Amino acid sequence: MTEISFKFDNRFNKALPADPEQVNFRRRVEGACYSRVKPKKAINPELLCYSPELACVLDLSEAQCSSEEFVQIFSGNKILTGMDPFAMCYGGHQFGHWAGQLGDGRAINLGEVLNSKGEHWALQLKGAGETPYSRTADGLAVLRSSIREFLCSEAMYHLRVPTTRALSLISTGESVVRDMFYDGNPQHEKGAVVCRVAPSFIRFGNFEILAAQGDVKTLTELCDFTIKNHFAHLLEGHSGKIGKEIYLNWFREVTQLSAAMVVEWMRVGFVHGVMNTDNMSILGLTIDYGPYGWLENYDPDWTPNTTDAENARYRFSRQPYVVQWNLYKLANSLMLLIEDAAALENILTSYGDLYTLYWQQMMANKLGFKRFDPRCDEQLINELEALLVEVETDMTIFFRRLSELPVLTVQENEQHFKMLADAWYQPERVGDTYKSRLVEWLQSYRQRLQTEDVDEAQRHCEMKKHNPKYVLRNYMAQLAIDASERGDQSILNELLQLLKKPYDEQFEFEHWFAKRPEWARERAGCSMLSCSS
Repeated sequence: MTEISFKFDNRFNKALPADPEQVNFRRRVEGACYSRVKPKKAINPELLCYSPELACVLDLSEAQCSSEEFVQIFSGNKILTGMDPFAMCYGGHQFGHWAGQLGDGRAINLGEVLNSKGEHWALQLKGAGETPYSRTADGLAVLRSSIREFLCSEAMYHLRVPTTRALSLISTGESVVRDMFYDGNPQHEKGAVVCRVAPSFIRFGNFEILAAQGDVKTLTELCDFTIKNHFAHLLEGHSGKIGKEIYLNWFREVTQLSAAMVVEWMRVGFVHGVMNTDNMSILGLTIDYGPYGWLENYDPDWTPNTTDAENARYRFSRQPYVVQWNLYKLANSLMLLIEDAAALENILTSYGDLYTLYWQQMMANKLGFKRFDPRCDEQLINELEALLVEVETDMTIFFRRLSELPVLTVQENEQHFKMLADAWYQPERVGDTYKSRLVEWLQSYRQRLQTEDVDEAQRHCEMKKHNPKYVLRNYMAQLAIDASERGDQSILNELLQLLKKPYDEQFEFEHWFAKRPEWARERAGCSMLSCSS
């Protein structure tokens, strides 16, 4: 085993202005993109889990990941040569309201590494202690939220959803006090640290805070840095100072990436839960896994976030619209540089058509069509969604069973009902009227499929590529949390293996292909979650 070392190429720190204050205390930061700060040392860190695939991307061997040095580095206890730890400064709109300065309150970036393929990866510890942006919090994270963050990051990656990733999950050996339900009953919980990895953690809020401060100079520097390092293709054939045309092309691409990201959420039934502008990646990645969840029963109005329960601003069906709203806020910040409201408005207006185009093709893929046919598919999908809502139906299981349904070769309704019944939470309550509507829909679906030059087996194969068999249901994560808090990592490791191949049959894990159990319907951590971590 060789000593762990990285080639650090801290582009963000080198190019952008730092907060001159070196002492770590809460403060308002202006004229800077970040503040340097060291992670808090963990008392007794222990590795609970890591991602071998991501470790390979970072050129880390299995032996290195199993070493004590790995634990010390990714718990925040050891600072390697070349590291330059810092917390980002950003603002944001939270639940539709400007919140002012926010920043990395419990995340500390270790630095940016260059791997053997020439790729840049930012390493960030979540739960590593206080920063100037922690406000009244302690900058730490608890085990339950850290397990959810770790598992979901990797699950989303393997589902082919644009996302940040997670390298490691390490318990700190100390307790953290959290009021999980915000009801005045705080409890001691086990602490943990997750190492998050992404090409960049720059968010919409990084630009918003500088615009709010009227700091055109630093805003320009941040925009130019982002384009040069993460959208360099936009500069091909261009020389000299970056100007309005490049900024508009960049904003157009951010709009495209954001639309593509949320369509993937809708495809797999993912609900982010807290789509504030400070939780929107400039690279179109899913970022910050807090009170998220997957649709189990198909309810377009569902949100997993207790804080959002009353207004359901971030409910499943509203997510595409919230992305556009967040893009408007980013556009307002960029106005200081672009000074062309009409041009920005045109791009924002195009978002609707772009999202619709992406969504239509996504739904065509889920239903086994080569392309979306507006003459019949819109009505077909609307009726399907109405059926899914009318009877409590598991989204993941329904679409997976539809991917296996022999509608072209077998026309026996009872056989189809038997297969689809796996998705009904209360099949005994599915009446004749509903079944008649379903039969009519299946007949229309069959007729639509017959217009495609695809045989049954090929259709099944293609549909399964877009309709996962396994997703990270909240009750699954909660079972892993319950076991881990008892010192048992077996479920955590089993889920990590399962979620690497969410589209495969994996018969050895068939017990996870099941509806949410009844005990999880109302249990905390399974039905609703708070932002507490």
